[in-house]
Amino acid sequence: MAAATPTPAQIRALYQSFIRTSRSFASYNFRTYFIRNSQEKFRAHLVTKHPLGPNAEEKDPQRITELYNKAQEDLAALKRAAVVNRLYEGPKLVVEKARPIVGGGGAGMEASAGGGGQPV
Repeated sequence: MAAATPTPAQIRALYQSFIRTSRSFASYNFRTYFIRNSQEKFRAHLVTKHPLGPNAEEKDPQRITELYNKAQEDLAALKRAAVVNRLYEGPKLVVEKARPIVGGGGAGMEASAGGGGQPV
């Protein structure tokens, strides 16, 4: 018996899992690569907002099921790689350094969080 064709909601959930897992990489280069790669992978086959809609590139339900199952396997591998990457995290790159808050001085969000806002 063949597996059921995944629904658009299941495909969106899988895509969101890819993005969420990609963002969990400690290394900036890996993180940006996997986010971009995940976006391109899903756009290459499922272009529209409604993946099974009339403008989707893949219309064959069997092919969509194959792609979905392959993507689930890829997601499992990505999750394992993200765990290993966080275990052996290196120093942050210059592009990852937090920028200091400059100017302002008003009682904004930083004041309500107990940070550098106006003195009380």
